[in-house]
Amino acid sequence: MAKRVLIIGGVALGPKVACRLRRLDPEAEIIVLERDNHISYGGCGIPYYVGGDVADLEDLYRTTAHTIRDVDFFRDCKGVKFLTRTEAIHIDRANKRLQVKYLETGNLEYLNYDKLVLATGARAIRPPFPGAELPGVHTVSNLHDAEQIKNLMKNGKVSSAVVIGAGAIGLEIAEAMTDLWGIKTTLIEMEDQVLPMLLGKCIARIATAELRKQGVQVLLEERVMQVRQNQETGGLLVQTSQNEIVADIVVLAAGVRPNTELAQNAGLATGRSGGILVDRRLRTEDPHIYAGGDCIELRNLVSGENTLMALGSLANRQGRIIATNISGGSSHFRGTVGTFCVKIFDIGVCKAGLTFRQARETGFDPVYAAVAQPDHAHFYPQAELMYLSLVADRKSRKVLGIEAAGLHGDAVKARVDTVAVLIRDGLDVDDVCSLETGYAPPFASAMDIINNAGNALDNILAGLNKPIDAADFLSRFQHESTRVLDVRGSREAEPFIQKYQERWLNIPQNELRLRYHEIPADEPFFLLCDTGARSYETQVMLDSCGITNTLHIQGGYAMLKATDPTFGV
Repeated sequence: MAKRVLIIGGVALGPKVACRLRRLDPEAEIIVLERDNHISYGGCGIPYYVGGDVADLEDLYRTTAHTIRDVDFFRDCKGVKFLTRTEAIHIDRANKRLQVKYLETGNLEYLNYDKLVLATGARAIRPPFPGAELPGVHTVSNLHDAEQIKNLMKNGKVSSAVVIGAGAIGLEIAEAMTDLWGIKTTLIEMEDQVLPMLLGKCIARIATAELRKQGVQVLLEERVMQVRQNQETGGLLVQTSQNEIVADIVVLAAGVRPNTELAQNAGLATGRSGGILVDRRLRTEDPHIYAGGDCIELRNLVSGENTLMALGSLANRQGRIIATNISGGSSHFRGTVGTFCVKIFDIGVCKAGLTFRQARETGFDPVYAAVAQPDHAHFYPQAELMYLSLVADRKSRKVLGIEAAGLHGDAVKARVDTVAVLIRDGLDVDDVCSLETGYAPPFASAMDIINNAGNALDNILAGLNKPIDAADFLSRFQHESTRVLDVRGSREAEPFIQKYQERWLNIPQNELRLRYHEIPADEPFFLLCDTGARSYETQVMLDSCGITNTLHIQGGYAMLKATDPTFGV
């Protein structure tokens, strides 16, 4: 007798399970239920449709052969039955049946199953401040939201916008509105940095600088208190803890919450993060029910803790595993290291593993190095600076995380992907120092930026490199009287000497061994060069001369400029 498999959810994981299962089991009866009328679309492409990079909404649910993925496509090409505008109401685990509601008619029906797959995804969070439900306040959780927002902009009804939440979706929507549509956009984040759950402060500040450079007003450490109707213009007023902002539209990008009510009502276990608990075969505690995608908790392979990770890439990989196991195979999903990438105007940003803060909160004793270096050989045309941060545990030297940013997004992603693959099985700082990567001047330096980040971290752990983060330097230099020793050439240093006068001491590196006695031995100094290599060498040399009260600015002036383009101007 043919096996009947019901799949609840028809966007990412659900269709992947269905299509893979059909290839493995040609006789199975496969039914996918979806409460919406749009199915099997690329949800991660929504900001790019809003911003115009994707011209047609249908492009988000076309195949690579330009066929529309609709009900007929799945029936005729894949042998899969789709029931759209159909909502799952209740799971009767004892009798292995699912109660569904047909939304067009309101009729209820029970469908029996041999195996059930929960691909219920996640929904956008509407923060509990007054006005979050007003007509001009939108989320971006599905294609209907995307089309509604884009139509408002196309029709010239939006000249100013507020985006609440500086996670990945918030940044992508802020870019979409600003870049193509020229909308005055304000991005509000209650934390002290953008991408607070994904990046450490070093790379996050580079992302913030890029947003501001492109015209986005970024407000950090501000909490939205309420949104109310603007009686004068008919638009909206967003009141924060520090400002009141006029807007034609407000977009909520405050994160997502897994859709687990159906599972919880059926008595299935959920975890501390709110996602459904599954084993490595992606089974719930009920062996006949599987779950995957945005609604489940995953094991973080670096910290060992459970986490949520709402990414279409993970959902598709999990869909293949679920289908394999339903058909009688044995496939396992070990977990995730949280690899993530995003385009922010002209730069690419990518990370894997834990941030410094996450590592500390997990119980590690983290230390990190930040470096700046050209992504190609420095002499090769079109080489651009890349900025990379590497986090490790001080005692074990275990690498915990990597983050990078740069103008060539593919090059940024390649570096992080390389380390991400190795982090999951355990990687120490020595491994990174000697990591083998491909080399040719059009693609990389002979000593790749990954190797140099490992070398810098190795020197920090050995006590040879006593660093300060660029952002921390900027704060301390503003509020303290500490001086800078600039070992660049006199031409590069001259504007800073004129601006900061006696606080800026310039001794070019090639003159340092003859002139180090000009440096007061009892006075603290920040050491600066272009990208950090010469200032580190300077620190080692000065230490040998008894001048030990120095901090080397990680990434040098390149990192300072990327973090705060106004510094020194």
